[in-house]
Amino acid sequence: MTGNDVARLGAPPELAVPGMRIVLDARPLQTPERAPTAAAYLDGLLGAFDAHPLDGESFAFLIGSDLDDPTERYPHLEVVGRRQLPPTRLLRSGAMTIDPFMLRGATVGSAWRAERDGAAGAVYHSVGGPLPIASGLPVVTTLLDLAPWELPDEYQRSLATRFGQRMRAQLLREAAAVIVGSEATARAARRLLRIRRDRLRVVRLAPRAGFGPVAPAESAESERTTRELRDRLGLGERYLVFTGRFDARLDLETLLRSLAVLATAGRPASFDSAVAWPPRILLVGASPEDRASIARAAGRQGIGEALAYAPALSVDDLAGLVRGARAAILPMRSEAAGLPVIEALACGTPVVASSVGSLPELIGAAGVLVEPRDADRLAVALATVWADDTVHDRIAGTARQRADGDRRTWSDVARETRAIYAEVGVRRAS
Repeated sequence: MTGNDVARLGAPPELAVPGMRIVLDARPLQTPERAPTAAAYLDGLLGAFDAHPLDGESFAFLIGSDLDDPTERYPHLEVVGRRQLPPTRLLRSGAMTIDPFMLRGATVGSAWRAERDGAAGAVYHSVGGPLPIASGLPVVTTLLDLAPWELPDEYQRSLATRFGQRMRAQLLREAAAVIVGSEATARAARRLLRIRRDRLRVVRLAPRAGFGPVAPAESAESERTTRELRDRLGLGERYLVFTGRFDARLDLETLLRSLAVLATAGRPASFDSAVAWPPRILLVGASPEDRASIARAAGRQGIGEALAYAPALSVDDLAGLVRGARAAILPMRSEAAGLPVIEALACGTPVVASSVGSLPELIGAAGVLVEPRDADRLAVALATVWADDTVHDRIAGTARQRADGDRRTWSDVARETRAIYAEVGVRRAS
């Protein structure tokens, strides 16, 4: 990485940081379907750590006792221990109050002899999940989601969930450092959770390997693979793609109503009759239960044929479909991390998204932003990106410029995260 690259990324200059003992809850890697963003984050971060290990750096992993150990796929990490935890996820909302105490017990002794083994200190890193209570270690946490506090009617319905989220908010306020992916998320964290400004660290996320422009030598093969996958899914050459989560964060009702608005209005007179109308949308990663629920809701709106579905895909297959899409869409009620947007723009694919959370900051001029819950305006945005080549080519050109200019990788994320470990851990250990 050159000095210009560092300046462009807004990253600190390359610094020699000491290796730390890192206690890390790796359970999201065991259940990626439950926490896909946390799983992708951990895989990217640990993969980058594994590619460039530091002297003195070591890991103590916390994993679920009833599932395979995913940390074995990082062979170059120095692992001093793996502590198996009971499957508290089976308790559902009850896990929110049990996990902080269980994690406290699991960290006891995890930093023992860290300095004698070459580490400069020790930290606990939580990614998108529960935090330990009074662990005795400085806590670094990556905050990937604000939906529990932005949508309390959905995520704090019961007494147990309200208590659990209040406890989690308090532990976030007490953390030594809270990592967020954007300035917008940092502002929201201060407003919703009252996290102190000096505890917040903005570390931009990176796309997973596979998302990005394809090398010319690989272009023909990539296009052939994507075309075959597209044919298996029943897609034409023109489609929109959604790769987010199928839960209360998704503004599904507004999306379906916007498609119904377009179906009722009818095909524009000048639009190619060979291209589907209303726009054809591919939903990726929906479970059978999600798919059945969405299909019923779409059927009630009379737009079931506008939707296509794909199961969870490999990163390369997903990247190919995103790269070939007319646009990616992300109609959300809450979105703090924005990983689908980051990955779409890394492919040079423009985005239609709700103007919530981190999305305006991440998208800029490389897409179209619409206020959530506004079906009419979302309909206009979808129709424009689908049928107006002038507008589409402009935002797609901006997206391609972003893809060519911003080559941020998980090595950048890892470097900046290690600097936070060193800052917090060394200070607290001294």
